[in-house]
Amino acid sequence: MSLEASRGDCVAMEPRAGVSKQDIREQIWDYMESQNLADFPRPVHHRIPNFKSKKTLLVPTPRLRTGLFNKITPPPGATKDILRKCATSQGVRNYSVPIGLDSRVLVDLVVVGSVAVSEKGWRIGKGEGYADLEYAMMVSMGAASEETPVATIVHDCQVVDIPEELVEEHDITVDYILTPTRVIATGCERPKPMGITWFKISREMMEKIPILRSLRAREQQAGKDVTLQGEHQHLPEPGRQQTVPLSADRRPPDTPGPEANSMEAARGSPPGEGALLTADVFVGNLPQDARVSDLKRALRELGFVPQRLTWQGPRLRAFLHYPDSATAQQAVSCLQGLRLGTDTLRVALARQQRDK
Repeated sequence: MSLEASRGDCVAMEPRAGVSKQDIREQIWDYMESQNLADFPRPVHHRIPNFKSKKTLLVPTPRLRTGLFNKITPPPGATKDILRKCATSQGVRNYSVPIGLDSRVLVDLVVVGSVAVSEKGWRIGKGEGYADLEYAMMVSMGAASEETPVATIVHDCQVVDIPEELVEEHDITVDYILTPTRVIATGCERPKPMGITWFKISREMMEKIPILRSLRAREQQAGKDVTLQGEHQHLPEPGRQQTVPLSADRRPPDTPGPEANSMEAARGSPPGEGALLTADVFVGNLPQDARVSDLKRALRELGFVPQRLTWQGPRLRAFLHYPDSATAQQAVSCLQGLRLGTDTLRVALARQQRDK
């Protein structure tokens, strides 16, 4: 990829095959350093770049050490210097009151920092995942929803092309981009995270962020799968999820048995179409006007949120990716008769659909 200076200190980034998020980060950081665009702290590498834009921002608790939100209340008659300190980590400690999980706070606008962002709404942070986690936590505690607008304030040089394949399900996207010269409405329709992706959370992160432990306990009590990164996947409790465990002689209709698996193995399935597909669930007959958020909402209500979801709306279908075949089979059983609007969806194991 290459960077070229243009009017207003903008850059044009030409994506190349195999580009990674870190490649884009390094290009942005190198350019901002070479052009002296960033404010303190410097160098800008491994940071969200700071630069003067005459905007005032409020931020969550630094690194989420004591909670998610803090309400900053400057002292009476605060000087400009004190107001500046209020926006620092020291200011949060000295001039704020923590907001608890039961505060019922509603966020009207989320402002997130970025290293790079595209006009389509794809965003790249500094690589630690705190912004994505903060947003997911807000959704989990009911403070934000998919309708809450997300804006980012960046320099013009940080608006670049980002390949869509770099955007993961847990990545937050942005609706508005503010630069010193432009206001960009991205029109991004990619669904934002519906909550915390627990299998991405490590034990080490749980120890560092106490509020995560509280949120996990709440969601576990509500019957959600809160398996952490590296933990053994726990199957849902039948009484809690109202599912029927499947045995060898009770499979969903037309589901291939062991003999079909053996035949598939004998044919030499390519990677991704063999055993991995037994953990994937096909969902067909989607309504023409269905959105991925509609399907995710229905799955969440039934307690069978997949690890990943591949949306193929124009083809009226989607694929749900579960951690193992047992969970996928339970999902198939539970989701029979699932409706979106007036349409009944067709649900089956993905292997079954691929063979047909």
